[in-house]
Amino acid sequence: MSKPALTVYLAAPRGFCAGVDRAIKIVEMALEKWGAPVFVRHEIVHNKFVVDDLRAKGAVFVEELEDCPDDRPVIFSAHGVPKAVPAEAARREMVFVDATCPLVSKVHIEAERHSEKGLQIIMIGHTGHPETIGTMGQLPEGEVLLVETEADVAHVKVRDEAKLAFVTQTTLSVDDTAGIVEALQARFPAIVGPHKEDICYATTNRQAAVKAMAGKVDALLVVGAPNSSNSRRLVEVGAKEGCAYAQLVGRASEIDWRALEGIKTIGITAGASAPEVLVEEVVAAFAERYDVTTEVLETAKENVEFKVPRVLRVPA
Repeated sequence: MSKPALTVYLAAPRGFCAGVDRAIKIVEMALEKWGAPVFVRHEIVHNKFVVDDLRAKGAVFVEELEDCPDDRPVIFSAHGVPKAVPAEAARREMVFVDATCPLVSKVHIEAERHSEKGLQIIMIGHTGHPETIGTMGQLPEGEVLLVETEADVAHVKVRDEAKLAFVTQTTLSVDDTAGIVEALQARFPAIVGPHKEDICYATTNRQAAVKAMAGKVDALLVVGAPNSSNSRRLVEVGAKEGCAYAQLVGRASEIDWRALEGIKTIGITAGASAPEVLVEEVVAAFAERYDVTTEVLETAKENVEFKVPRVLRVPA
């Protein structure tokens, strides 16, 4: 029997960003340098495939520093940690390496600078997300207030309306965040914004690629983990842009083939913490069932690279 024809549009850019790539390298280099086990506080990035691969190499993932022994290295995840965490590691005289994405660290520094000028910070982010917890933990309690939606802006209680600044989580929806920023500026005209937008280049680029393909496809699959903020935002962007079917899948085994019956075109992208091997796995699964024609839809080129910490670099 002949297979039905299907055009697969592959978003570009997709998948790993520079911060994720750096964080994974840090764990691998730490294992090379110190041997197993190396402890990692929280998932290094939000992807089960990546975490399982590193676990197989000797990484031990824990949620809190208290779960780590004093005599083994510990790595802090790409999402960033509250200041109290490295302070406690230093007190315990632990060897620790900070794998916080430099673009998240930029937000931390920004918040501290605003605070030094006497400004209270409003953070746009998701409650309970490790990046939000890490950013809010850079300053004493009460100095960073969290809003998640435009509706939250009306209810936030500030110390002084004339002395405010805002920062954002790096993995938010660009469009949703713009609406929240407008609401903040309308209520607090004196509020100070970031020198450069906090939502990172990779989040912005991946959302733009989804927007570009949304009108061309019958369905959209985003390869990524359910706890990955940037992956979930890609699904939301696809749905808002008119994709009748936009779903998140961790692996090819999670594809709902019945829901895709009758499609002629599909868009495939991947969140910033999803490796390309999983995209290839999904494409291969379609090739088993369809006569696939693949088209790459490129909306931006990325050539960003972040250096690993000096403690892990091999001397020249």
